[in-house]
Amino acid sequence: MGKPEFEFHLPSADWVSAPGAVAGIWKQVLATDPDTGAYTALTRYEAGVDTSANGTVCHDYWEEVYILDGELTDVRLGQTFRRGMYACRPPGMVHGPWQSATGVLMLEVCYPAVR
Repeated sequence: MGKPEFEFHLPSADWVSAPGAVAGIWKQVLATDPDTGAYTALTRYEAGVDTSANGTVCHDYWEEVYILDGELTDVRLGQTFRRGMYACRPPGMVHGPWQSATGVLMLEVCYPAVR
């Protein structure tokens, strides 16, 4: 089936609280493929979010993330990433936990693992 066809429009999906132990992380799904689980979403961290309670993250799928606004610090790496920076993470790549003093808005594209 694939993701649905959309021409430019204002997204109408609600912002929903992301799963995990930490409050202040929100996701708005822009498009999803119900057959494969692939999706495109906006992810927003409120100012002051610290995901250390969630620990590191490791997915079994490809993930691409582009920072649209704000900044995000990888606590484990001790590095801060800012607007305009991009990550491409293959399945199994460990990342996080994260802190954001200012808040951050990211575009996230995820693809299920190739079987």
